[in-house]
Amino acid sequence: MERAILLADMDAFYASVHQALDPGLKGRPVVVAGDPAARRGVVLAASYEAKARGVKTGMPVHEARRLCPDGVFIRPQHHLYLHFSTRILGIMRDFTPLVEPFSIDEAFLDVTGCRNLFGPPEEIALALKRRIRREVGVTCSVGVGPNKLLAKMAAGLQKPDGLTVLRREDVPARLWPLPVRELFGVGPRYEEHLRRLGIRTIGDLANFPVRILKMRFGVYGELLWRCANGVDESPVDPHSLDSCKSVGHQITLPRDYRRHREIKVVILELADRVAARVRAGGYAGRTVVLSLKDAGFRYLSRLKTLPAPTDLAADIYRAAVSLLERHWPEGWPVRMVGVALAGLVARPPAQATLFGERERLEMAERACDHIRERFGARAVFRASSLTGAGVLYAR
Repeated sequence: MERAILLADMDAFYASVHQALDPGLKGRPVVVAGDPAARRGVVLAASYEAKARGVKTGMPVHEARRLCPDGVFIRPQHHLYLHFSTRILGIMRDFTPLVEPFSIDEAFLDVTGCRNLFGPPEEIALALKRRIRREVGVTCSVGVGPNKLLAKMAAGLQKPDGLTVLRREDVPARLWPLPVRELFGVGPRYEEHLRRLGIRTIGDLANFPVRILKMRFGVYGELLWRCANGVDESPVDPHSLDSCKSVGHQITLPRDYRRHREIKVVILELADRVAARVRAGGYAGRTVVLSLKDAGFRYLSRLKTLPAPTDLAADIYRAAVSLLERHWPEGWPVRMVGVALAGLVARPPAQATLFGERERLEMAERACDHIRERFGARAVFRASSLTGAGVLYAR
């Protein structure tokens, strides 16, 4: 039996949550954005009324206000979005236990075995849309396909409040004419690589010799070729979020930082935050990732693998600083800094060191964890955060 997979994607989710909570916002241009005064003023979400005025996700708030002066600008309230997401997932699980959250506002459902209970996949999709709209107050676009890839692609073909069925035999007519950038898994960097090979549409990729793609991009080249042909055997995994794969934190700076000594202060703050979250989950990780974005929104991400898993800020900081010094020239402006620890595993037993230096570090960092748990995040922090470069503990 051919699988039946749904991908339900909430429409303009953050903005829709506020419209659901305040009926007076329905039909009005709603923009969810950060604080422009702290340079974290970018658009996180925009209602379709605001999108019609040209407002886009990631746009600076001042530009959004220029395009949509009568818009309702709301600061993000993530606890609300998480609450709505939890309610929506509960509705999905009324149809099938095979629900895989893909992000806070979308999830896959495997309804292959639900036909005798709820009817064909299209009827299940309609029933799901009706319940979410009636019980939660937001709309969603649903894609239906024989695998996760085609369900995901279908959901984006008709928005908002759409329902699209995409079968394998529909791929040449529906997907191949689209720009290759529209294929799930192709980002700006791969788009440029593919363009150099003369690949501009999904159809170009689907009909390109897979042997050359494998030589050029390795196994990912073959994966992209299979996606372009609508092939995907990955299961809907309801336990995909049971274990954490990485922990990261990033922040947009209040001004462009040009000196490494300033950027290092922020890296240390982020390393502390990431290490505390890793320890709280009982994890340790070997791969440190440093992400930087400049004033022109050019993005750099580099990683370094450590000899052994760690949950210490000191280890994360040293690795991230080595990446900074190796890959980012002194004097080049930085607008955003991100630090992450990946390749997480259950925290292994601590190895004793000859002079106990590592043990003292662990004791100090865990003592800080306990103080922050009891008295709040600002109860204890490093002296470097009191300098002009500190951002996480603004005075």
